[in-house]
Amino acid sequence: MSLPLPSGPDDPPRSLRLVARDIRDALRGTTIDYTAGSLGRAILLLAVPMVIEMSMESVFAVVDVFFVGRLGAAAVATVGLTESLMIVIYTLAFGLSIGASATVARRIGEKSPDAAARAAVQVLLLGTLVSGLLALVGAVYTPELLTLMGADAEVLRTGTMYARISLAGSATAFLLFLVNAVFRGVGDAAVAMRVLILANAINCVLDPALIFGIGPFPTLGLTGAAIATTIGRGIGLLYALWLLSRGTGHLAVQRHHLRVEPATMWSIAQLSGWGTVQVAISSASWMGLVRVIAMFGSTAMAGYTIAIRILIFALMPAFGIGAAAATMVGQSLGAKLPDRAEQAVWTAARFNMAVLGAVGVVFLLATRPLVGVFTQDAAVIEVAVFGLRVVSIGLPVYALGMVLEQSFNGAGDTQTPTWLNVLAFWVVQIPLAWLLATRAGLEQRGVFIAVPIAYVVLATVSAMLFKRGRWKLREV
Repeated sequence: MSLPLPSGPDDPPRSLRLVARDIRDALRGTTIDYTAGSLGRAILLLAVPMVIEMSMESVFAVVDVFFVGRLGAAAVATVGLTESLMIVIYTLAFGLSIGASATVARRIGEKSPDAAARAAVQVLLLGTLVSGLLALVGAVYTPELLTLMGADAEVLRTGTMYARISLAGSATAFLLFLVNAVFRGVGDAAVAMRVLILANAINCVLDPALIFGIGPFPTLGLTGAAIATTIGRGIGLLYALWLLSRGTGHLAVQRHHLRVEPATMWSIAQLSGWGTVQVAISSASWMGLVRVIAMFGSTAMAGYTIAIRILIFALMPAFGIGAAAATMVGQSLGAKLPDRAEQAVWTAARFNMAVLGAVGVVFLLATRPLVGVFTQDAAVIEVAVFGLRVVSIGLPVYALGMVLEQSFNGAGDTQTPTWLNVLAFWVVQIPLAWLLATRAGLEQRGVFIAVPIAYVVLATVSAMLFKRGRWKLREV
């Protein structure tokens, strides 16, 4: 028996035995040259650990909602509003990571691991400064930020401490995302995977213990969820930095790399500038959706939060496949192999569409049982079930757009995805969501309906621009 995906146009179908071997190598971690050899195998070796890594990132959110859901709709709404604020932090981390991954991937493709290590250090120095400032502002102005997002009196009363700890501890999430982006860029995806497995294991143990006071732990309720997540990510970050200092296969940061290099830092900052704007536009659009949903009360907000958390569980692994494509693009362009870069993108896109298409079918068939895991509130269930079903319809199309956008970023063309996000999310999604929710009288249902429509626009225009090939000419 042979498997057609993932495989490049010149790769023969891979037998189950060979695919199993490649998956085993991917999980263990292997040091290969991603600019040569089988394209399908290269994508698989990168994608498998990246999918697991991104799944682990989404597990943080799902675990929190699973346990917090036992505390009531107001607690779930607090988590949703706090995550909306955290989007600002994730935006800057993701924007900086775009520059980090593109730069280190290009240097690795050029066979210059020393330059890649220097770039990694500059990224972490920038990240430390930015994340520290964000954490300070978030901790000081927590109530005002929650009010800005539409929190009602009950959410402010029960959730301010949760939000304050989450925002104050956000630096751990920020830096953990950056160091894992470096690992992905150099091709050491299995290392990033192991880091997040550790962080999640700690969170999964501490979350119920601190929320419900299991064993020797105090009963902290909603606040306990924030403490557990911060501790888990903090320990994961320390482990990642230790691995980076030891060497991970393609990259090792040594003592002589630990210095400030203004030119390198400025180059990465410039590259990341558009990337940050790009992610900010996309992330702010989700905040805009939350603001529209909040108009219809805590029940609508709780249902939206649960539906989106389940959706994120699917999208984060798909993001891993897109990240594999971005790494292949960066390294292939560094090795002066633009055709290989393009073939890698279409291979990853087909793979991603198949994966998210299958996930969409599962969501459509098992929506109610999935939502029922997180809440027993009948009104909240109805909102979440409708939302998840509607959004699932657009998953295969979004899979294509996701890979193409990340491939532009991997090439260092961060401007194109920025304008694509403006079009899809701010010209189409937000206005349409507001019109359907208010003018058409669909309320929260209108918000959900606008999402897959924006997906179609994003994928269609992305494919048209990608085929022009201007991204192949970018210098990093």
